[in-house]
Amino acid sequence: MKRALDWAGYAGLAVLVAAALLPFFGRVEWLGARWWLVGAGVVLVLVSLLAHAGELSALFARRGARYGANTAVMVLLVLGIIGVVEAISYRHNARADLTENKRNSLSPQTIQLLRGLKTDVNAVAFFRSDQPGKRVAEDLLKQYSRYAGGKLTWKVVDPDREPGLARRYGVESYGTVVLETKAKSEKVTDAEEEKLTNGLVKVTREGKRVVYVVQGHGEHDIASSDPSGFSEAKTAMERTNYEVKALMLAREGKVPDDASVVIVPAPRTELLPPEIEAIDAFVNKGGKLLAMVDSGLVRPVQTQALAGELAKYGITLGDDLIIETNPVGRLFGFGPQVPLVQRYESHPITRDMGGIMTAFPIARSVQAAKTPPPGVNVQALARTSPISWGETNRDELVSGQVRQDDKDAKGPLPVAAVATKAKARVVVYGSSGVAANNGLGFQGNRDFFLNTVSWLAEEEDQISIRPRESRSTPVFLTSQQAQAVFLLPVVVLPGLVIAGGIAAFARRRSDR
Repeated sequence: MKRALDWAGYAGLAVLVAAALLPFFGRVEWLGARWWLVGAGVVLVLVSLLAHAGELSALFARRGARYGANTAVMVLLVLGIIGVVEAISYRHNARADLTENKRNSLSPQTIQLLRGLKTDVNAVAFFRSDQPGKRVAEDLLKQYSRYAGGKLTWKVVDPDREPGLARRYGVESYGTVVLETKAKSEKVTDAEEEKLTNGLVKVTREGKRVVYVVQGHGEHDIASSDPSGFSEAKTAMERTNYEVKALMLAREGKVPDDASVVIVPAPRTELLPPEIEAIDAFVNKGGKLLAMVDSGLVRPVQTQALAGELAKYGITLGDDLIIETNPVGRLFGFGPQVPLVQRYESHPITRDMGGIMTAFPIARSVQAAKTPPPGVNVQALARTSPISWGETNRDELVSGQVRQDDKDAKGPLPVAAVATKAKARVVVYGSSGVAANNGLGFQGNRDFFLNTVSWLAEEEDQISIRPRESRSTPVFLTSQQAQAVFLLPVVVLPGLVIAGGIAAFARRRSDR
């Protein structure tokens, strides 16, 4: 009988080891039996110990055993305290992101989207257990779940162990995250915040808003990847769940009925009267228009017809070129013809832009009429710095001898304005370089442009600061610093522990 009880103790230890290793080698459906194994193992070990109660009491009567027992109790107490702290921190925890660009924290747009979820979303991430990006994806999904308030659930699955689930979702590569609702599903190929957030937008939005970009008058080409092209702006809008199409007004004769927003990106030649009439009819029916008109002092443009249309909404285009001598622009390689903007008026488009710079290359001033037309509300969106001015002398610009005189309007000058009339919304930029390929990536340009599109499309819940680009920040050490970094954890700290142990052992020997 005693021998059988001994074997029960060994079997209990084996069962506990199996329970500990089950998450690493077992199938997901086996995990439910893990706690049953733990319970069985504990019972077997306790039965075996009770059978040897007499021997254990005699053992603990010895002095060394008492010291060992006291030590074991202290260890158990410490482990218990750690367990309690971990349990509390699981429900009540805080994070401090000390990285330069807060790359380990969710962006305001992501948090805003998660807090406003109206439908349940399930996220399934397919990663191998030894895949490097698995922990990053888990940390990201934990943050998403915390802000979603129970609306987003997630799990990580090894596609090699559950190939049927991977086939069900059509997953063909490791690192894929599937987002699904009752009605839609979306595959995200990389567990990055920008892609996950855009995927969430796609599965939680009903349909797509269509943005038409007017072409045929020397505007920025939405298919061009040149520095002056608009392909990056097109891609950015598509990632935010907008469908972007080119619009040849002269051929179509009207703005299509499915248009949510029409963009006129800096035409160089006049829009024909039928085209202006088509835009006017679209806006009058409650349409949404974004017009970008560059300064004509650097490169001649013909915009009289478009300027007349914008004047109907209380917005006047200045016949000038904004010059700014701000030394900060030199740090970014900008000349005086690229004013930097840090002053924004109170508006949904700019509500999260505080402290963020935007650049308006080759910009003209965009003035709000002192007396707007009846029923029209108009206001400035962004202004240049006080050290800027609106240059009006073309000869000085050609000669390169630009200086401010009495004829030039002094800064701060508005470079963007917004007008509303009933359901109609109109936004005007005095520069198209804000959204061009060579300008969209600067500081807040991308957010300013996408916020404008979202506001025009009446999707104000998407107005915010977008997810930040991850950026590595290497640390460069001198040879002495590198040596110190090596010696402290490898030599000094272990040496102190060993010395302390030797001292404690010597003291105990001397006390005997």
